[in-house]
Amino acid sequence: MNVYQREIALSSFPRGFHIITRKILEAIPEIKEVQTGLLHVFIKHTSAGLSLNENADPTVRRDFERYFNKLVPENEPYFEHTMEGSDDMPAHIKSAIVGSSVSLPVTDGELNLGTWQGIYLCEFRNYGGSRRIVITLTGV
Repeated sequence: MNVYQREIALSSFPRGFHIITRKILEAIPEIKEVQTGLLHVFIKHTSAGLSLNENADPTVRRDFERYFNKLVPENEPYFEHTMEGSDDMPAHIKSAIVGSSVSLPVTDGELNLGTWQGIYLCEFRNYGGSRRIVITLTGV
């Protein structure tokens, strides 16, 4: 069993849902050597998340943004954690809903994804800044 791990910094993304599959794969070229394995991707932040979803139609990502903003609106009077801005507490809640990691199968040197699947960075802050991602690949 081989294990590879990288930590990368993603440059700042605007608020929304962004496909980062290519950036992840570029950071771990050893994936081509793995016949059977697992790729785990983890974000080291509490106001952004990771998800696996539709990678072809950009309207899906815009719909996600609109839905999450309706589900967890800003400026609610019951939020106490507001020192970092009106988008901060909603970002923490959205991150808890989406999650901080994805685990994906690797087969014959490639991610074994469905035809229209890609890894999303879910940026929930208006100005989230750079995001740190830990990528761990295990396999034979």
